[in-house]
Amino acid sequence: MNVWIVLQVLIGYNLVLPLVLYVLHLISGQYKFKNKAVSKEEADYAIIVTAYEQTYMLKAVTDSIVKLKYDNYLVYIVADKCDITNLKFDDKRIIVLRPEETLGSNTRSHFYAINRFQRNHERLTIIDSDNLVDPQYLTELNKLFDEGFIAVQGLRKAKNMDTTVACLDAARDMYYHFYDGEALFDLGSSATLAGSGMAFTTELYKECLEKLDITGAGFDKVLQNEIVGRGYRIAFTNKAVVYDEKTSNSDQLVKQRARWINTWFRYFKFGFSIMGSGIVKFSWNRILFGIILLRPPLFIFLLLSLMFAAANIFISMTAVVIWAGAFLCFVVGFLLALVHSKPDPKVWASLVGIPKFIFYQVLSLMKIRKANKISVATTHYHAQDIDEVKKES
Repeated sequence: MNVWIVLQVLIGYNLVLPLVLYVLHLISGQYKFKNKAVSKEEADYAIIVTAYEQTYMLKAVTDSIVKLKYDNYLVYIVADKCDITNLKFDDKRIIVLRPEETLGSNTRSHFYAINRFQRNHERLTIIDSDNLVDPQYLTELNKLFDEGFIAVQGLRKAKNMDTTVACLDAARDMYYHFYDGEALFDLGSSATLAGSGMAFTTELYKECLEKLDITGAGFDKVLQNEIVGRGYRIAFTNKAVVYDEKTSNSDQLVKQRARWINTWFRYFKFGFSIMGSGIVKFSWNRILFGIILLRPPLFIFLLLSLMFAAANIFISMTAVVIWAGAFLCFVVGFLLALVHSKPDPKVWASLVGIPKFIFYQVLSLMKIRKANKISVATTHYHAQDIDEVKKES
């Protein structure tokens, strides 16, 4: 029976944790800049844009980049396994790189660009080919770098909400960006990395990943482990915004989530080492970050919690009441994260589709063994792009 109780606690605390983080976040307040004066000199950035097989979104992302209210940067497009015959840019700051052999890896693409930098860039930022960047993106990143941070995660907002799936995907992102980004950072820990919309000193990025060959999804999980494991904090700012393409249909969602779930199972072990080193070194940054890394994907701990609650109907009604209270805490915490993010009304309307959204992710769970063979990158399809996709295929 003691094992039964321990198992329930290990899963159930995930329901209560968001609300606890929210309350602590309110008490601690937002991160206060130590030095509000931003350096007048523009740091030199390399903007690395990675594309795999698809190039039809590159014009949109580069159009957004050249509108940055910033001058000191070069853009490196790594077009892995892409046809670049018609990929032409008039702006000399945009450099197109076409690897001779397929790289099939985010970090390989990043280092392909790094090894071909046209100058010694102080910082680099990673943008996906389906992203758009806010004009103040680099300016806002600089504010955290000027505070002494050497790794910064920006905010990824949805750029498309054309389907219920896309809206629910956006809602999920709001939940994670608030708790795993803003709240963690405000509480003195590190924001988790989101795969794009993140920036580092070039020296740090090379130090962390240059000797590692990471294949499949999850390079951001390895990178954040390397950074926090070295004793650094990953800063977060919700003002450095990139607009991210959300999954628009169920098939796309299943394939993408299969890779993401596979990534959690591959790398959640980092949570034990990070938390363990935090206890040894009395590092709050590592302890809290390690706890977050050990948390299962959202739909997994929700389904497990539901199973435990249902089982207790035949075992202990007191436990059922406790589970009900824990679920209530989670719902409140989830809604508070959405309210904080001020979502489009479409997001609120989409919440009735959560059960189906969870079902699709259960299907993803069944595909995790073949996850990294499905595709290296997510293929995006939505109304305004479908004709272009057909042309390329």
